[in-house]
Amino acid sequence: DWDDIPPSSALEEISEEEAVQIIAEPLLPLRSTTLRDYVDHSETLAKLVHLGVDLSQVEKHQKAGQLLLTLDFEKDIKKILLFLKDVGIKDNQLGPFLTKNPYILGEDLEALETRVAYLKSKKFGNSEIAQMVSRAPYLLLFSVERLDNRLGFFKKELGLSVKKTKDLVIRLPRLLTGKLEPVKENLQVCQIELGFQRNEIQQIVYKTPKILTASKKRLKETFDYLHNIMGIPHHMLTRFPQVFNSKLLRIRERHMFLAFLGRAQYDPAQPSYISLDQLVSLPNEVFCTEIAKASIQDFENFLKTL
Repeated sequence: DWDDIPPSSALEEISEEEAVQIIAEPLLPLRSTTLRDYVDHSETLAKLVHLGVDLSQVEKHQKAGQLLLTLDFEKDIKKILLFLKDVGIKDNQLGPFLTKNPYILGEDLEALETRVAYLKSKKFGNSEIAQMVSRAPYLLLFSVERLDNRLGFFKKELGLSVKKTKDLVIRLPRLLTGKLEPVKENLQVCQIELGFQRNEIQQIVYKTPKILTASKKRLKETFDYLHNIMGIPHHMLTRFPQVFNSKLLRIRERHMFLAFLGRAQYDPAQPSYISLDQLVSLPNEVFCTEIAKASIQDFENFLKTL
């Protein structure tokens, strides 16, 4: 309401905020805390919202809000959207993708194209690139040098072939975008603290790449239980490394139930052998009837006694 401002004497100092109010009604809300407030004034934001971008999530990213307000939809953003569609991001994925990685809208188109060309030169197929980019939204923010160093690191550290290295990062593209320190630490833990041989680690990681980014504490606790309590040797853990992705509670409950029934037999040479895969991956009903040869009710009653 402009009538509220008293006419000020020409000599009187007025605060900056008052001055702004006197000059004109602000086009954009002053120092707004949310991007939402800008949508009515910004064609760019309105179009991004229409695409399915969640502005409340975008503003949690550092400086992303400011970036979007400086971009022009026709001039800056359209070409990036076309590029992403070209890479294989589907129309209905564009909004969620940009919500996770709004920064790509400020990237140089040529740089983005160079990164995709690099992946193609490394024989990643179009659908593989599309899958990697949608599962690791920051992937294309990284320079060719960095992507190359990363692929080199996994190939060398794990002693994998080019094909297997590719396969590894297709399945867990975060390996190319995340920090390397935790990965190096997990490799050390597997070798030094858990006592796996280099070729065993190679097999474990290739089968379950998630081990490279798992919590060290969880890895150690799970290993300790499987190896020291259940007596599973290293070579068996190498054959069924997916067991490390399971919740320790699930392993413990099922093992104790089998031990209680006298069925905890994990040696493949024995007739009543139970594989680690069967132990962890089957749903409770199937685990009870087929593996424990008991009813789900027996299992639930047993758990109450723990």
